[in-house]
Formats: sequence, structure tokens, C-alpha cells
Amino acid sequence: MALHSAALCFSGVPSNSRTSFSPHRFVGSAIFRDCIVGVSAFSSSPPTFPPRCELKGKAFPSDDGVPQTNESSLVVCFGEMLIDFVPTISGLSLSKAPAFKKAPGGAPANVAVGIARLGGSSAFIGKVGEDEFGYMLADILKENNVNNEGMRFDPGARTALAFVTLRSDGEREFMFYRNPSADMLLQESEVAYNLIGKAKIFHYGSISLITEPCKSAHIAAAKAAKNAGVILSYDPNLRLPLWPSAESAREGILSIWETADIIKISEEEISFLTKGDDPYDDAVVRKLYHPNLKLLLVTEGPDGCRYYTKEFSGRVKGLKVDAVDTTGAGDAFVAGILSQLAADISLLTEENRLRDALKFANACGALTVKERGAIPALPTREAVLNALLKPVS
Repeated sequence: MALHSAALCFSGVPSNSRTSFSPHRFVGSAIFRDCIVGVSAFSSSPPTFPPRCELKGKAFPSDDGVPQTNESSLVVCFGEMLIDFVPTISGLSLSKAPAFKKAPGGAPANVAVGIARLGGSSAFIGKVGEDEFGYMLADILKENNVNNEGMRFDPGARTALAFVTLRSDGEREFMFYRNPSADMLLQESEVAYNLIGKAKIFHYGSISLITEPCKSAHIAAAKAAKNAGVILSYDPNLRLPLWPSAESAREGILSIWETADIIKISEEEISFLTKGDDPYDDAVVRKLYHPNLKLLLVTEGPDGCRYYTKEFSGRVKGLKVDAVDTTGAGDAFVAGILSQLAADISLLTEENRLRDALKFANACGALTVKERGAIPALPTREAVLNALLKPVS
């Protein structure tokens, strides 16, 4: 399975590169060498859909090479897909890193690939540049059995890039190049509503809410999903440097909070959204539980996760591993739980079975931090089951 990993070198000297990028935060003068490496914000009226046909079976390539989707358990992921550049050596600043490994990423795309790699059925809707990286990302989705019919290519904007600073413990910081990038320019008219109408779950983040026209496209897509009876899954995936201000980020994330059926948040995001309240206090977490929510998940990194429904709540321990790169761990967790909920939504009402599903999701996240990059590190179902049966180092 090709994952298109490579090293990228940088130079501090100006070049005649054909492509220029504008970072949101940038220190120094490093540039590319000229080379190519292989709540109810609903206001619009998207289309309505006839009742979905319930088909059984796995995804198989069609005659045109596009993976076929199992409509009875399809998870459609909406949002950004980009290239992460991860330092080959942890613990160094970006300016000190000798080289970077390029890895496909973007939270919604990570989830889509994660679900497919676990044997589920997934599709991705989003926009990339009409450039080498954009076509590479489309190919990676296809190679990983993700339906990419919902991808659009922008001839006037580049595919987004993110440079990741890895601390010695595997935690990271991001520096984004998107001013604007193609993912920000998805139009409402470009949304693949046909895919949404076939979905069991529609998953998204908050980055697609930051700017127009993608914000309107996001809201229209979510409304179409809601109208079709699709379950809405939301992972805010806070990336504060991308928002104009902390307050605009808080307001934007909460603007669609009450439309979601499933929400996954981290401890840090709880503190941010509640303006500093204790994320370990159940009373604080319950403030974020809206009346129509079916499941609220709080991830705690290596310590596992907490879960909250109307009827029950609890904690599921995580697997302890040596972290190399935590990029994509939360997305792997989301892929793990959504892949199981898409197959059997009754897990939401049966605590013991939900706990088993969350143990599986925790293992997905743990295995992902053992390698650099998000998509290259996402585990297979077999690897997760093996990890649950024996210690992971």
C-alpha cells in the first residue's frame, strides 16, 4: 500500500521556485528548493433525498477505479485535506530540523482513511489545489479505499501545508501555510450531496467554519445530512492559529454545537470552550451536553477517554505506548468509534458494548502515535485487535 512518504529538504537561500506560500506564522527565511517530491446555523436549503437503499457488503473498486461504498454503514467526512511535514528528528525547532517527512493529513481525511483501513466504508468531501500535492492526496484516498468522488480541485489556490514541530515526548505544534489554500474555497454548489444522502454518519470539524465560502458549504452539507436522517459527528479539532482570534474560534466552534449527535473533544478544548473551567469536573463537561446529543466523548491522550450519554457515563483506560508523534491520534480514535457505530448504532444505548467499542478506539489512537505522520500511521483492524490481546511497546 503506497503512502507516498518522502524527505523534503529546505534552503535558506532564495530560489526561483514556481510556487510561493504564505504562512500564518513563520520565522526565518527557509523556502522550498525547486523540486517536486513523489447550533443551528442552517440557513440555506440544500437538496432533500429519497429514502436510502440499505445495501450490504464491503467496499470494492468499481470499473472506473472509484471504491464502491457500503451505503448501510457509510461515513462521509467533510473538510480539509493537506500535507503535514513532520521533522525526521523530534525535539528540534522547525529551523533546526535537518529534514521533513511529508505525510498526507487533515483531520477529516485522516478519519476517512482510518475508517477504511479498519474495514469500514468511508468517503471524503473537500477541496485541494489543482497541483501535484492535490492529485497525490486524491490518489492516496483512492489507494486506501476511500471514495474520493466528493473531492474538488481548485486551479487558483494551492493545497494546504502544515509544518509540525515535534517535542521530545511526541506532542506537537503546527505552522500552517494557507492564505488562502484550496480547502477554504469549497463552494456550496460543489458539495457532493449525493454522497451525503447515502451516509449513515456525516463527520466534520470546525476548521471549515473559519472563512467563506467553505463555511456556507459546511453549513449546507450538514443541513442536507440532518434532513436525510444522517447522524452528525463533530470533532472541533481546535487549531487556534487559524482563527482570527480566540473569541472568534470559541464562537465559531459553539455556533454548530447543538446540531451534532456525537461530539468528541479533548481536555484542552473543554478548558478553552468553558474559558478555563476544570476539564476533569463532570459538572463542567455536562454543561457542554446539549439536549439532543447522543454521545459526548472526552479524550485524555494516553489515559484513555470519558464518555457521557443521557443515561450513563464513565471512563475507559487507554493503552500505554512510547509516543513518537501524536499527530492523528485523536482522528484515529474517532475513526475507531465511528467505524463501529456506523455498523451498529445501538452501541449508543448499551453501555457495556459501548465501552468495548471505546477500548478499540483507544487502541487505534495508541497505535497511531508509534509512527510519524497521521495517515501513514493509522492502524488496520488486525493490528488493533492484536494490540488489545497483548502488551504494546
